[in-house]
Amino acid sequence: MSEPCDHKQLDEILQKYDCDPHSIIAILQDTQEVFHYLPADIFDYYSERLGMSRAKIFGVATFYENFSLQPKGKYVIKVCNGTACHVRNSMPILEQLRSDLGLSDKKETTDDLMFTVETVSCLGACGLAPTMTVNDKVYGQMTPEKAEQLVKELKGDGADAGK
Repeated sequence: MSEPCDHKQLDEILQKYDCDPHSIIAILQDTQEVFHYLPADIFDYYSERLGMSRAKIFGVATFYENFSLQPKGKYVIKVCNGTACHVRNSMPILEQLRSDLGLSDKKETTDDLMFTVETVSCLGACGLAPTMTVNDKVYGQMTPEKAEQLVKELKGDGADAGK
């Protein structure tokens, strides 16, 4: 499913950190920012370039929850299911998003890699509950209808999303 990475982009990231293996977390963060996940072929390449074992790099990537080994969509939607959001009905919002996008608890990303829908334990915006984020932009006091409208706007071209 994944295509080989452009080594030029990987080299630019490595150069930014002077190929310092102590900067592996920052290197992986920058890599994920470029590709929206950590493609499998980066592990061998970084292992060779940084003089670190593939297992150690993979261990860092799998230890931190923020890293993803699976492709994510252009728009990553996180629906809060913390206590404040849950009691204010965040789950119907999640159900609406999944229904609109043809997703489920087992399939989080659309086939066209436009949308990923995830649940999180807390977004830290309890006063705005129920909340969700789209690429880390917070949307508070959400309803299933507002979520549906936001997805429609994002599908358009995103220019009017959230306005």
